[in-house]
Amino acid sequence: MVSIPDATPKPVTRSTRGNPPFYDVLGKRYFVMASAEGFKERGVASWYGPGFHKENTSTGEPYDMYAMTAAHKTLPLPCYARVTNLSNGKSVVVYINDRGPFKDGRIVDLSHTAATKLDMLKAGTALVELEVITVDGQSPASLANTKAIAAPLYVQAGAFGEEANAQRLVEKLKGLGYSQAFALRDRGTFSSIYRVRIGPITQVNEFDRIVAHLKSLGIADAHLASAE
Repeated sequence: MVSIPDATPKPVTRSTRGNPPFYDVLGKRYFVMASAEGFKERGVASWYGPGFHKENTSTGEPYDMYAMTAAHKTLPLPCYARVTNLSNGKSVVVYINDRGPFKDGRIVDLSHTAATKLDMLKAGTALVELEVITVDGQSPASLANTKAIAAPLYVQAGAFGEEANAQRLVEKLKGLGYSQAFALRDRGTFSSIYRVRIGPITQVNEFDRIVAHLKSLGIADAHLASAE
C-alpha cells in the first residue's frame, strides 16, 4: 500500500452534495467553511476502513479505503490537504470528500492506505498537522514528500492579552497537578499575546486526557499546538 501514490491536487469545483451551510450530528452543529484557502490545524487523526468501504461519501463518491482520501467535519468538499504525522515527520497528500470524524478531539479521518503511509494504522490515531492545498493554475506548488523535523507539542489551554490573566490560569493549572503548565509570550505586530500551554506531550491518550479534563473545567477550546 505504501507504493500507492498520494492524491494529486488539481483545481476543484465545490460539490453540490455535502456542503450545506450547517448540519447536525450527535446533537452537535457543524458549520461548513466558505473557503479552504490557507487553512491549517493540528490535532488527532484517526482512520476508517472496511465498515465503510464502497459506501457513498458525503460528495456521493464511493469510499475506497485503498485510495488516498480523507474526511473532515467543516472543510468545503472536495479539497486537498497535506497531513503530517508529527511524531515521525511522515506526510501524505489526500483528497477530502467525506464528513467526519465525529469523536471529540479528532480533526481528520484518513483512509486505510493514508493511515498506513503515515505509520499510524496499528495505533489507530496520531498527532498530526493538516494543511489545505489549493491549486489556482494548471500545476500545484512543490509537493515533495520530505520528512519534517518533529517539533515539541503542547496542549494550549488559553490565550490572553494580559500577562496577569495568563499567569492566573498557569497557577490554577499547576494547582491541579499540571506542573508543566507555562505562559508563552507571542509578540505580535501591535501587541503581545500570552499563550498558556501544558507539556510537552507525546501521546494521543495523554492529549485526550488533558483536553477532557480542561473541558470539565470549562475550558472548551483547548487544542494542540507546537513550539513554533
